[in-house]
Amino acid sequence: MPGARASRRVVTRGHVVHRACRFFLRHGTVDMSALAQDLAVSRATLYRVAGSRDALLADVLWELAEHLLDRARRRRTRAGVDGVLEITRYFVTALRASAPFGSFLRAEPETARRLLTAGCVHRRAVLAQRSILLEAGEGEGDLPWPRSGIDDLAYLYVRVVESTLYAELLSSRRPDLALAERTARALLRQTR
Repeated sequence: MPGARASRRVVTRGHVVHRACRFFLRHGTVDMSALAQDLAVSRATLYRVAGSRDALLADVLWELAEHLLDRARRRRTRAGVDGVLEITRYFVTALRASAPFGSFLRAEPETARRLLTAGCVHRRAVLAQRSILLEAGEGEGDLPWPRSGIDDLAYLYVRVVESTLYAELLSSRRPDLALAERTARALLRQTR
């Protein structure tokens, strides 16, 4: 048809993150060229929407982690310290069993270390842990720890969990889940 303009494919950030999550679950990474092709957009459009590969990967990692955390929270059967540890135990077990996540850690250790322990994934994990700590007192009337130090407690708790989840990345050590749980329990009890 003369004078008709070629239609452009419009994608939103949410759509890009959703498709990138699906890609990650299949391949254990995010390949921007392959993702652009999957979305039927140019690489330039993908980068304009996503910002950068690191930014998109961070969103993907957090989206998948948040899904696991939500599931762990729904499965929680206890309140207080035991409830917090129950959520963490489920989350860590599920994440360590994830083949795509394991592939990502092995194939891209520097990217994983940067995004998971120093970037926005870490900051989001601390905020989520803060929320979990606040929920821990529901049904008991009072929080098992002082509300005034909850941000510091959430930060320290996440660092303990990260030291187990990413032990091989951070120090070439094998993860010791029992040690991490004892440490996390001691941290939560110490702040009561």
